[in-house]
Amino acid sequence: MFTDATNRINNCHAPSSSAAIHSNAFNLNKAIERAQNKLLSLQDEAGFWVFELEADCTIPSEYILMMHYLGEIDVPLQAKIANYLRSRQSEDGSYPLFTGGAGDISCSVKAYYALKMAGDAIDAPHMARLRNYILSQGGAAKANVFTRIALAMFEQLPWRGVPYIPVEIMLLPKWFPFHLDKVSYWSRTVMVPLFILCTLKAVAKNPNKISILEIFVTHPDKEMHYFPERTLLNKVFLGLDQLGRITEPFIPKAVRNLALKKAKDWFIERLNGEDGLGGISPAMMAAYEAMLLIGMPKDHEHVVMARKAIDKLLVINEHDAYCQPCLSPVWDTALAALALQEADKKINAKSLGRAYDWLKSKQLSDEPGDWRISKPNLAGGGWAFQFANPHYPDVDDTAVVAFAMADSNFVGLDESIHRATRWIVGMQSKNGGYGAFDVDNTCYYLNEIPFADHGALLDPPTSDVSARCAMLMARVAKDHDEYLPALERTIAYLRSEQEADGSWFGRWGTNYIYGTWSVLLGLEQTQLPKTDPMYTKAAQWLKSVQRADGGWGEDNYSYHDTDYRGQYRFSTAFQTAWAVLGLMAAGEAHSPEVKAGIDFILRHQQADGFWNDKCFTAPGFPKVFYLKYHGYDKFFPLWALARYRNELNRK
Repeated sequence: MFTDATNRINNCHAPSSSAAIHSNAFNLNKAIERAQNKLLSLQDEAGFWVFELEADCTIPSEYILMMHYLGEIDVPLQAKIANYLRSRQSEDGSYPLFTGGAGDISCSVKAYYALKMAGDAIDAPHMARLRNYILSQGGAAKANVFTRIALAMFEQLPWRGVPYIPVEIMLLPKWFPFHLDKVSYWSRTVMVPLFILCTLKAVAKNPNKISILEIFVTHPDKEMHYFPERTLLNKVFLGLDQLGRITEPFIPKAVRNLALKKAKDWFIERLNGEDGLGGISPAMMAAYEAMLLIGMPKDHEHVVMARKAIDKLLVINEHDAYCQPCLSPVWDTALAALALQEADKKINAKSLGRAYDWLKSKQLSDEPGDWRISKPNLAGGGWAFQFANPHYPDVDDTAVVAFAMADSNFVGLDESIHRATRWIVGMQSKNGGYGAFDVDNTCYYLNEIPFADHGALLDPPTSDVSARCAMLMARVAKDHDEYLPALERTIAYLRSEQEADGSWFGRWGTNYIYGTWSVLLGLEQTQLPKTDPMYTKAAQWLKSVQRADGGWGEDNYSYHDTDYRGQYRFSTAFQTAWAVLGLMAAGEAHSPEVKAGIDFILRHQQADGFWNDKCFTAPGFPKVFYLKYHGYDKFFPLWALARYRNELNRK
């Protein structure tokens, strides 16, 4: 599946020499000032920053499919989304999960269907290449579960090609091997409306009767085996899947109606206004379609608001458009604030004050939340990732926001900082680490159920989230030792997670460079000496993967093959920033490697003060779903330049 990096088809380009700054702009202070001023200019009047969050072509394709499912087609918008899809196609005709990646069968099938719905002829060159790619991979029947559900709804695939996920799952007791409380927040919010759509066997209106039988190797009515058997446990679940189908006709109508009501009540409680169910587009779209399927009128306030939440995710440009997977204002604001604090806390005080006022207004307290199921007596204090998502505060965001507040030393923030830190302490898992949203979400056997062919059903502790929790606890524990026991457990967890080469895996950012940067910044706030092996091994690893141009870069292929750990075809400004920030945290500010990294960042700054890294920067789910945070090449390089200048001034 994976070819040599130098031979891969890659639409991601290193910054051109024309974008390089003139020699007189190599002055560090001028570069910082330019980046700082540009970032300040993008702050919203309310105090936050929010940058586009782009995924692969699956979600824009799903938006087109949603319009045809409903029979309500916005032709001009559809044309713009189709333009976007065509521009993202690889030379071999496929659609990858990240720029320059290998083709993905599931994304390619949805893109093909969406483009055909938009009016693209199947004999057009780009469609022919795409069809040939899909057929070469075994055809549309080889797509993942979510794609097969969509195909079943459009009557392109029989429902037996979809895992059996009856709505009666809502009635299962907590002791049962599968329960909603045992899976991640994103799985819950997507699954519950899907229970309704799959149980009632939703049928798309498909007003133009668009069919895609030409991308099946075998006619879907004759295709018999949709679920590969991976392990013994997987075979057991497949057997239960078949048993469920056999017994479904005997489910009493009253039981089904009770389950449907419970599912409806569950997701309506979490609709989250114009910010949508779970704040993520797949859940929003499924909930919107489920409400209409069970007979809620289009003018019902919940239905109207659900559609508004979906459309809030659209990015509509002059010639193209796409749908974002979610919005990231809290994350963007906290990281922008950290960069600006490093750049000049005094000059940027007014802007930072507005940012913290906005963040304080978004801090959660006594709101209902799924995390309370495992921690019913823990007081709230977290932040969500989005503008609003009260049921699902984000541990990672909370740690970063509270640390930024503590680092600012601004008055009036102590109450917010300590509420957040106490919540973080309470959300610690048994092994000392932290997941992103839940505590001890580690029922790994559930990744073997047929529905979970993406392998991303759970939210276990990870090094990067745990490191930022350690960073916060250590910073606040300097004056409040109540946080020290939890901090010590987290440090022990991080020590156990360090790879033999000195790096750490990055769950929420690409990848070992991100994970290593995250941990080093966390450790820097602790009392551990810089001679500790965690520091020295990590610094040595970062130096070992520095590229000849002085920068760093890592491919998302490192999630698929660890031979790509810390490796990429070229350097990027944001990953170079992570590396030099990590090295400076390890006490290497005056090393030649850091200077070379800073020189790389300076050389590639654009005239407007920003950088232009076109590559995807993070996984939503490793191996399955990747993201490009459009803010990463804006605030991370600024942060690194400012930290370097400040380190030099401390000599």
